Amino acid sequence: MTETLSALRSLMASHSPPLDALIVPSEDYHQSEYVSERDMRRRFVSGFTGSAGLALITKNEALLWTDGRYFLQAEQELSDQWKLMRIGEDPAVDIWMADNLPKDASIGVDTWCISIDTAQRWERAFSGKQQKLVETTKNLVDEVWINRPPAEVNAVTIQPLKFAGRSVGDKLKDLRKKLVQERARGIIFTALDEVAWLYNIRGSDVAYCPVVHAYAIVTSNSAFIYVDKRKVSAEVKSHLEENRIEIKDYTAVSSDVALLANNKPDAGPTANSALAEVTKEAGKTSSETNSSVNSNHQAEEKSNDLIWADPGSCCYALYLKLNADTVLLQQSPLALAKALKNPVELEGLRNSHIRDGAAVVQYLVWLDKQMQDNYGASGYFLEGNAVKKEKHLQSFKLTEVTASDKLEGFRASKEHFRGLSFPTISSVGANAAIIHYKPEAETCAELDPDKIYLFDSGAQYLDGTTDITRTVHFGKPSAHEKACYTAVLKGHIDLGNATFPNGTTGYSLDILARIPLWKDGLDYRHGTGHGVGSFLNVHEGPHLISFRPQVRSVPLQSSMTVTDEPGYYEDGNFGIRLENVLVVNEADTKFNFGDKGYLSFEHITWAPYQTKLIDLNLLSPDEINWLNSYHSTCRNILAPYLDEAENAWLKKATEPIGV
Repeated sequence: MTETLSALRSLMASHSPPLDALIVPSEDYHQSEYVSERDMRRRFVSGFTGSAGLALITKNEALLWTDGRYFLQAEQELSDQWKLMRIGEDPAVDIWMADNLPKDASIGVDTWCISIDTAQRWERAFSGKQQKLVETTKNLVDEVWINRPPAEVNAVTIQPLKFAGRSVGDKLKDLRKKLVQERARGIIFTALDEVAWLYNIRGSDVAYCPVVHAYAIVTSNSAFIYVDKRKVSAEVKSHLEENRIEIKDYTAVSSDVALLANNKPDAGPTANSALAEVTKEAGKTSSETNSSVNSNHQAEEKSNDLIWADPGSCCYALYLKLNADTVLLQQSPLALAKALKNPVELEGLRNSHIRDGAAVVQYLVWLDKQMQDNYGASGYFLEGNAVKKEKHLQSFKLTEVTASDKLEGFRASKEHFRGLSFPTISSVGANAAIIHYKPEAETCAELDPDKIYLFDSGAQYLDGTTDITRTVHFGKPSAHEKACYTAVLKGHIDLGNATFPNGTTGYSLDILARIPLWKDGLDYRHGTGHGVGSFLNVHEGPHLISFRPQVRSVPLQSSMTVTDEPGYYEDGNFGIRLENVLVVNEADTKFNFGDKGYLSFEHITWAPYQTKLIDLNLLSPDEINWLNSYHSTCRNILAPYLDEAENAWLKKATEPIGV
């Protein structure tokens, strides 16, 4: 790590202009949350392996910003050369740079790795001291990363209509209507899941996310994909060409964005650039688009003159090639379109969660037996201290990793399985208090019957993406652990049972999951819910259920998916989280005040909650009724996927309580 920092500081000094600081974001050239191995630059320079964070290297300091999910993990992983900056507690990175770097400082960054929003926010912070954001000539981390993993050539696949639910043609038609409405002649897509969703393709370029490293540009009458052509089979080529999508080299996006911005066909390689031809017609509206909308703009001299770029996802490098006064900086229309699942996607999500729930139950049955047989645990159902067994009598050592591998095996046996949707969080005792803990085979803990075990996991299936968390104890939980678990469960139930008017945001609902914890002076440092993709990213916007103010702008809508995952974590002791995926549905209410229409949630995740961890005295009658009803449905819906012994276990795990 010392050598890496020294090498980077040397490049910073020799850069033109010399750099006072270098920013190393977590994101790749598409602003992805999860990135490929070769794009994990922040991890390479800092040693911090969490998915979210930003590194800043100055002439004398190295700092790492991350959020509350990763405070404990960062403390453990960062060397003493690094200073941890806690987002929400310490000054934000832009404020820190403005206050601590010298006047006229040059702050370098690879502008492909930051969004327009981020860059502009930083530039505003820097303006007071005439500091400037500098686009580095190359990515400096790549220059010093000697053993950087090579780019992989992974095949692009087609997402069939039977899973996608909507054709590429229909999606493009809707998109072009949006372009006309917003008076835009073209739009740039850099978010990988948006490109995959729009063109009904998938890939394996990023672990856990079935996406392809690609960009897209769509105009009123043309569509392009920028991708390594070696990844495109004849079948995929036909699929794209049938939908009038031109395939171009991945790196050509830079020059084509400049060409599109200039709106001058003579400015680019017109001999072989279809995009140049597009610019001749850029002001015209495709016959495919809504003619009535078009007629409203015929008298407008500058109709359809804008280039649309999402400021939250489009990389700053491409924005710099556009004319700032003709850029429409607005959220991508695909963000909401993708979040509003069509009936085929909803059916696939429900089906995939049933199979996934069966895998989780099979895992719990197996784990219960292992904990009893190998560790003398009282087990999932009984409370009691473990009867310690001699080490030599244990058939094998059960660790956080060997346990999570077994869970993956149960999932892999299910129809349409295509891999995990994120690294499994398999955590015992104090490790469960590390919110996004990722166990490693060499250092992970052995399971302990006298400690809480939390597992947060999910899978990618062709018909849906899953995400579930359960917390269990195979010994004798303390009264405090039961009280905390019950408070988390109450918040989980109360949020899931909410009915609310159209226009309500996740910011307004977040409090429902926290109130039972707040009553005891407890809380958690992460959001309460995120959207889930349809065989796409497990974390999907634009909506969230969270205390963060930015969530105020996106109301929940019918046919969205969202998780319900409150938690509580005691550093050095234990962690508790419960998570289901919900679908937002229209609610059938007795009245309809304000003619707004009302919404409610439908649980589509199926796995039992451990009743041994519940303090019944803390549950209301309504909460007990809900739990018994959920368990009854869980038992019935999973029965066809389980054998006789597994069904017997599930029947016991879902017996009514409080009756």
